[in-house]
Amino acid sequence: MAGRFVAAVALCASLAWAKPHSAPRQTTDTTSVCAGNTADDRSVWCDYSIDTNYYEEVPNTGVTREYWFELQNGTAAPDGIERNVLTVNGSIPGPTIIADWGDEVIVHVTNSLSANGSSVHFHGIRQNFTNPSDGVTSITQCPTAPGDTVTYKWRATQYGSSWYHSHFAYQAYEGVFGGIIINGPATANYDYDLGNLFLLDWSHQTIDQLSIDSSKNGPPTMDNGLINGTNIYVDTDNNNETVGARWEATFEAGSSYRLRLVNSAVDSMFDFSIDNHTLEVISIDFVPIVPYTTDVISIGMGQRYDVIVTADQSAIASDFWMRAYPDSFCSDNANPDDIKGIIHYGSSTATPTTTGYTTGTSDCADQPAESLVPYLSMSPATSFDVTNDLDVSLSIVDDWIRWAIGETSFQVYWDNPTALQVFNNVTAFNETEVVIELPTANEWTYLLIENSNAVTHPIHLHGHDFYILGADNSAYTSADTATLNYSNPPRRDVAMLPPNGWLAIAFQADNPGIWLMHCHIAWHTDQGFALQWLERRSEIEALYDETSLRDSCASWDAWDAISGETQEGDDDDGI
Repeated sequence: MAGRFVAAVALCASLAWAKPHSAPRQTTDTTSVCAGNTADDRSVWCDYSIDTNYYEEVPNTGVTREYWFELQNGTAAPDGIERNVLTVNGSIPGPTIIADWGDEVIVHVTNSLSANGSSVHFHGIRQNFTNPSDGVTSITQCPTAPGDTVTYKWRATQYGSSWYHSHFAYQAYEGVFGGIIINGPATANYDYDLGNLFLLDWSHQTIDQLSIDSSKNGPPTMDNGLINGTNIYVDTDNNNETVGARWEATFEAGSSYRLRLVNSAVDSMFDFSIDNHTLEVISIDFVPIVPYTTDVISIGMGQRYDVIVTADQSAIASDFWMRAYPDSFCSDNANPDDIKGIIHYGSSTATPTTTGYTTGTSDCADQPAESLVPYLSMSPATSFDVTNDLDVSLSIVDDWIRWAIGETSFQVYWDNPTALQVFNNVTAFNETEVVIELPTANEWTYLLIENSNAVTHPIHLHGHDFYILGADNSAYTSADTATLNYSNPPRRDVAMLPPNGWLAIAFQADNPGIWLMHCHIAWHTDQGFALQWLERRSEIEALYDETSLRDSCASWDAWDAISGETQEGDDDDGI
């Protein structure tokens, strides 16, 4: 994989970077989308409400939201230092997918990259009975070849905030990502919706260029961090000139603002805060929760938190720092104290002088489980019979770092996705494909993940919200079984596996398909920290258009044969 990206971007044109916005903007007018949903009562959504069981009942809107994306090579300077990037419709982040709860969504993706295949995954979207649109190379599809277009179709069965990103090599972290907003009810009221707020680490080299070093020597130090795609940087190679720009927003005193936080980082867990302000947390991933307040929120890679901030600090100052501090326990950044945006009150444009809360001192753990109470109360079956006990391991194979969840480091291949193997009646999968079959509809799977390494891992499961029964940063013993929580435990699609500890989760086989589960640290994903669930195999073929699947793979094979593109097994595990 290393080197391919460099060759591709030599042909790049210049990209005009999106400017940081300086005033509140409402991403979509929720007051006109659905009757009854107003700033005074966000719990109402037409004939539905925050009390509706969204797993069982979804509005039939009859509306289709259609988007056209083009993936392109480019150059950009998000913090004032120009580098090669990949873009969606010429920008980073790409366009936001906006839909209402119950809408059908169609996304056409054209791969105009000069020398790479690609795909687009809709992170956290459950893809109920739409597994072909999960967008994972080597699992649900072959890579989309340059010049080809693929169409993804899915329904917004839940509401909240997320992001889409490429699931091919490191493209998500080179710029192939953007926001997802599904409008619906909320557990607390607010005046304005400011949309997605992306928190990401940033390197002045491409992630592809860093990948060899990460696979040989461990995670490299990132140069900077961005808030919604922008930040400043003190350029030591140019007389310490400050370049780039802060992300800024203007608050009206007394008003309240919804921020949809998304951690889209390669390998950084951020502590997010706004000086002097309190965050009211109303949603985790795609799960509305009973609101709670905090000064600082720790957000892991791939996680989302929706928060409400009230502009009630005008007596203190007119300008406040917004901070995204990479937690030093699990993040390495050369500029940790200066990943900041600015909140202005009224017409002020001054630089803040406010002081931040204490951050960056945790062990990169999730928010306390007792705070993450789903508003819609649901509970798994109460007998913890460990279906799978999986150990996380780290090894060095021929000088390459390899991770594994279970006994085998993950390796799949672009030209032979699991979906194609299902159609080809393969029953004996390669050991490195780490396929676990779940044949019985609605059966519960209980999973104990044990981690003997001093590293925190964000565990992401496609196609499901899972229940977090428990977690701790010590070795699991039989005594821990009695401490597991079955009474409306937290539900989400990304949870942090503690260092030297364990994570117990449960999910139900209620969604036929081939679902990836992996660590959302980019280096670890690429180094084999993944497995796949083959759920209700007998129902999978009916979900796919076999002709389209085979044709797209044939197109990839034809392009691959003339391009010289190779999949290097040591530093590219296929996803």
